[in-house]
Amino acid sequence: MDSKTAVSTEAASDPSAAGRLKPNSLGVLGILFFVLSAQAPLTGIAGAVPIAVAIGNGAGTPAAYLVAGAVVLLFSVGFVAMGRHVVDAGAFYTYIGKGLGRPAGTGSAGVALFAYCAIQAAMYGIYGATVSGLVEHYTGTHVAWWVWTLVTMAVVQVLGASGIEMGARILAVFVLAEFSILIVFALVTLFEGGGPEGLGFTDSFSPSAALQGAPGVALMFAIASMFGFEATAIYGEEAREPRKTVPRATYLSVAVVTGFFAFTSWMLVSAHGASQVSAEAGKALESGDATAFVFAPIADRFGGWADDVLPILLATSLFAGILAFHNSANRYLFSLGRERLLPHALTALNRRHSPWAAGIVQTGVAVLLVVPFAVLGKDPVLTLFSWFSGVAVLAIMLLYFLTSVSVVVFFRRTGADTRPWNTLIAPVLGALGIAGALWLIVENFTTLIGGDRTTAIWLQLTVPAVLVLGLVVARVTKSAATKGAATKGAATKGAVAKGAATKGS
Repeated sequence: MDSKTAVSTEAASDPSAAGRLKPNSLGVLGILFFVLSAQAPLTGIAGAVPIAVAIGNGAGTPAAYLVAGAVVLLFSVGFVAMGRHVVDAGAFYTYIGKGLGRPAGTGSAGVALFAYCAIQAAMYGIYGATVSGLVEHYTGTHVAWWVWTLVTMAVVQVLGASGIEMGARILAVFVLAEFSILIVFALVTLFEGGGPEGLGFTDSFSPSAALQGAPGVALMFAIASMFGFEATAIYGEEAREPRKTVPRATYLSVAVVTGFFAFTSWMLVSAHGASQVSAEAGKALESGDATAFVFAPIADRFGGWADDVLPILLATSLFAGILAFHNSANRYLFSLGRERLLPHALTALNRRHSPWAAGIVQTGVAVLLVVPFAVLGKDPVLTLFSWFSGVAVLAIMLLYFLTSVSVVVFFRRTGADTRPWNTLIAPVLGALGIAGALWLIVENFTTLIGGDRTTAIWLQLTVPAVLVLGLVVARVTKSAATKGAATKGAATKGAVAKGAATKGS
């Protein structure tokens, strides 16, 4: 056996030998659970729906989820088409780099990593506050939110290093629990004929209902609730038959998430009554407990035990989302290390073929993002959660737009796929929809973060700043690589000349 064959055999038997993640670890359902956990269904329903109803388009909020789902589905068509030709844990930046060039890809890598770390930090804020409240409620002991957050960071690091299969099992339990209670509530409400005013289908889904109030705000929150579905491509290297598994998981996740949010929000509107739902959501926001808008009708149907269980499920929902984004971010770090855009040490894998070094760095970034808010005594929900979730949504929407453009450019240039709908029409329509959503997010950013105009402007500027920083890194690394190649070539040429001279003498 020659050395080349030996190397290829070793790489096949041990992915770490080739700097690859463990293949054949995840099927469609495994990837689906990672996606659903990243979207933290109960958190999305209890956190976003009350705001969308109160300051958005009221009873027409469910229609906003359908529109958001349609935009994301159009984006997914090109995203999936690209995924059939590019399988990499870097996903966004790899796709953008293939279509728009290496500098744009590197810049988008920084934006993607920033988005995942920011949303995870945001979830740590509301998670710490939720757990602190639960512990105080049941034990009477007050422990600061940041203590629970730091403890959870250590737990997430251990689970992330334990292997992708372990993470999928943990997430499956949490996701099924929160999904179950919400779906059962929605089905019971449906079969009971809705609330005091009936089901009110036209009150939620007619064009006039969808366009009432401030539909742009509702659409903004609806699209924000879709955050995380793109993780299907991040796990491509670890999927079974990625060219089949990833497309199926992507379309299934978009369909499930859209249907879930539209149906559950419709039943919440019905439970309160279409004519009263905006006022009820407003009261919940004014009381400082937006979750009451969701938890109260569930407790009315299932009894007092729901009031005890739902806050716990909210905490596990947040934990599942935190773990999912940890796994996504450390795979980005791993991929950037493999591309030599970050230190190559980030590609280190443990015996379970998990990127443990990248995981440690990701946890370190989470600490750096969260600790300043604790030191300064900032409210973890009104500042840490609100600010970073707003920034993350803006960053990820920019990536969606760049990816859609990249898909069109890549297939026009290479001709690798000539299907018009998959490689041109759907991506262009998706890009237009995403551009409109981006405009809405920028216009309503102050509302999204719950802060003031000055804070909103500074936070918005972080996204283009990260993009520019990535472009600079791409130029620097390219110059260094070119210089290194030139030096190596000169050294080789000198050695050849020296050898010839020696031979001649």
